[in-house]
Amino acid sequence: MLENLPKRRRKVVFAALLGMVMVAAILTLMYVLSPKKNTYLPGTNTEGLTTDLNRDIPEDYPKVTFVDATKAAGINFNHFQGERSIQLPEDMGSGAAWGDYDNDGWIDLFVVNFAGPITDDSKVLQDSPATCTLYHNNGDGTFTDVSKQAGVGIRCWGIGAAWGDYDNDGWTDLFVSAYGQNHLFHNNGDGTFTETSDKAGLEGYNSFWAGATWGDFNRDGNLDLYVCGYVKYTFQTSTESSKQYDVEVPASINPSSFPPERNLLFKNNGNGTFTEIAEKAGVANENGRSLSATWADLDQDGWPDIYVANDVSDNVLYKNNGNGTFTEISHNALVADYRGAMGIAVGDWDGDADYDMFITHWIAQENALYSSLHTQLTSADNPLQELRFMDEADRFGLGQIALDFIGWGTSFFDYDNDGQPDLFVVNGSTFQQKDNPELLVPMRNLLFWNKGKQEGFFEVSPVSGDVFKQEHVGRGAAFGDYDNDGDVDIFIVNNCGLAQLLRNEGGNKNNWLKIHLEGKKSNTSAFGAELRLVTQSATLIQQVGAQGSYCSQNSPVQHFGLGQTTRIDSLFITWPSGTKQTFTDFEANQIIKIVEGDKSTKR
Repeated sequence: MLENLPKRRRKVVFAALLGMVMVAAILTLMYVLSPKKNTYLPGTNTEGLTTDLNRDIPEDYPKVTFVDATKAAGINFNHFQGERSIQLPEDMGSGAAWGDYDNDGWIDLFVVNFAGPITDDSKVLQDSPATCTLYHNNGDGTFTDVSKQAGVGIRCWGIGAAWGDYDNDGWTDLFVSAYGQNHLFHNNGDGTFTETSDKAGLEGYNSFWAGATWGDFNRDGNLDLYVCGYVKYTFQTSTESSKQYDVEVPASINPSSFPPERNLLFKNNGNGTFTEIAEKAGVANENGRSLSATWADLDQDGWPDIYVANDVSDNVLYKNNGNGTFTEISHNALVADYRGAMGIAVGDWDGDADYDMFITHWIAQENALYSSLHTQLTSADNPLQELRFMDEADRFGLGQIALDFIGWGTSFFDYDNDGQPDLFVVNGSTFQQKDNPELLVPMRNLLFWNKGKQEGFFEVSPVSGDVFKQEHVGRGAAFGDYDNDGDVDIFIVNNCGLAQLLRNEGGNKNNWLKIHLEGKKSNTSAFGAELRLVTQSATLIQQVGAQGSYCSQNSPVQHFGLGQTTRIDSLFITWPSGTKQTFTDFEANQIIKIVEGDKSTKR
């Protein structure tokens, strides 16, 4: 065909063809000579896939360590009794909750237990030594097991727990979620509890329940309760399995094998009873396999919204409309993430005066850091801007590092008291050990130091204590200053293993402030109250009850790290009732109590 073209045209075409052949040859040579990249498999740490964003620990990292104080504190909690029967509910728990049940100023600890294998034998529940445990804080760094005399040492297939004063009598009550029936315990104010599940209208819901959280969604002064439904589980005897990342996973422990369970919203009637209204309010989340949820006023309009972490289902964000109903805005807000989500943390990590979220995920999915764009997109001229978030986990050191882990309990907490919220993640596999399928694969936990909004987070576990070298099948985590020394400690529940109390050593070298709120017109637990603390160097914000963790609950006392600041200029409190209070010019390094409407603080 070339001979039919003019001579000049033939030269042009020939040159073009020759160029194409040379380019193809070069590309082929590059492909042959280039190093082969392996397909990523969790745990392989394939070069170029899990190391591209590695970050060295900065030289100025905090010289703070955590030590295992479990035995010294008198805690001996062993989760589960017997051998796994390879059923999903056995692998998902459990959590813990800090709360001052006797109002003595020292936070006590309730730990949820899973009685043993799920079988048809009722003796598993009747005879199991694996009971839920209430540890009374003795105020000297030790605890005493008071479960039996308090009446809360129940045997159940327990998953989560949450403290909240649902009847506003000044004594915090206790809710326990479970596989089967949930439990509500009324605090009698004398060190004992009475189960009121039936009387309060919480009985009759028999399914697989996970995280639970208290919040006053309609701001009527009474605490309401949101309970996560996981899956409609049925006992499995099938030997079918699927392969996930070259690991055989039995259908009985694969959540995708089961349809999702709805969530429950119990509206407090103000007379000691509740009415379930999740579908009516628009928050039933019928298509989500929910594990954790948190109440938080993310758009700062005064009404608590709710964010739900779902496993193998879209996460959901429900905006509170202020009229008893909610609108699902997950996709518009860019947080409808289809990953295996477990734990939730809420806090202002970058100091821009709005609330960000951190979500823990399953293996090979990375964790998510949803930085809120609320303050950037909202102005006096445009106050009704919709919520928007951006996942910046990889950018700030939290994403790629998590590829080889399965994350559960988590929280923002300022472990070094420098005024910038740090992060902790509890890890533990859902894969069975190849040589011993009765056991799950253990993993180490991750501690992240927040170096500031320019550089983000650095994993400092290797230099923060030998406890972080250990591997466990971690699940729940609860955060609180149990010894009142001014720094935040961590309690961890390990599936089918011993729990751990990690004491913070050195965090109180910087200054701090702890604030305990008590509502009057608002709910007495003050859930939903916002604190805005202003110093010469920073503005710090927190909401009471906003931290979700995983099936767990943090201390009811708000903890602020202050760095070198010794005095607080102003503290602004917005109560759920709408009451606003301001306190000015007071010292750091103290624990204060503020009662709604009172003009002075109490120590």
